[in-house]
Amino acid sequence: MKILVAGGAGYIGSMLVPELLDHGYEVDVIDLLWFGNHLPDGVNVIQKDLFSCTKEDIGGYDQVIFLAGLSNDPMAEFSPSKNFVDNGALPSYLAYLSKLCGVKRFIYASSCSVYGYTVDKLYDEEAPAISSYPYGISKLQGEFGALQMADDNFSVISLRQGTVCGHSPRMRFDLIVNTMFKHALATGEITVNNPSIWRPILSIKDAVRGYLRAVQANEAISGIFNIASDNYTVGQVGDIVRDDVEKLTGEKVKINILNNQDFRNYKVSFEKAKTFLGYMPKENVSDIIDSIYQRLDEYGDLETERFYNIQVFKKLENQ
Repeated sequence: MKILVAGGAGYIGSMLVPELLDHGYEVDVIDLLWFGNHLPDGVNVIQKDLFSCTKEDIGGYDQVIFLAGLSNDPMAEFSPSKNFVDNGALPSYLAYLSKLCGVKRFIYASSCSVYGYTVDKLYDEEAPAISSYPYGISKLQGEFGALQMADDNFSVISLRQGTVCGHSPRMRFDLIVNTMFKHALATGEITVNNPSIWRPILSIKDAVRGYLRAVQANEAISGIFNIASDNYTVGQVGDIVRDDVEKLTGEKVKINILNNQDFRNYKVSFEKAKTFLGYMPKENVSDIIDSIYQRLDEYGDLETERFYNIQVFKKLENQ
């Protein structure tokens, strides 16, 4: 099987592409390389704007995995217009082009951010998606644009991901677990903005498992699937990070509780992905922390701008 990974040189792609190769798939990547290229030697990487792709670029692939676009709230809020283009219009265009070229499946990296504020309910894929923030709105638009093209000959799977965390060759320290870990090491303190807020946390290893299950799913399957490792309050995450860092380093870590208001609060059910895709998460927050700690010597200065998407993005926008 031949797979194109759009945006495949980023945080998730740098873990997913090697795993796809290990499973015997033929993989190409199209990426603007905003964050460099951390993929294994020999991977065919085409540096190109996905809006410039034509039928000649997409034809011949069995599946397309869309990992591109702006990746978090700070980037979306810094440039709302680019956010709506890259997260809303681009997936629709690439799905349209894929269907036109005879691609059999389009897999879209969506986000649980589309749920907005869910109070204390566990949301499944039938629950209302009511985000009022640019990032969540745009991810929902991209999802809808791709899904409405699904038919008997063109499968579309949207994976609504929890907050992805853990080690990647294209490392990030702007994600909840990764950020808390960095601050615990660098300052001996963790700041918890609101301990009662819920977040579905997704180990990057479990994210890769989700994409593999989507690639391998029955060709008749289309639809939306939540994927997460588990649901945690932000307070829980802070406590786990503190306890694990103290065990790993022998140093005390302080937790600062701020109780700031936050209108992004959601926890999700991923039973549908288990039932239809065979998705089985294996990781927890402690596993995520261990994956980062084991690679600590590789990172160097944890404040380097390449680890923070918004810093790289601002620099690119100002060029």
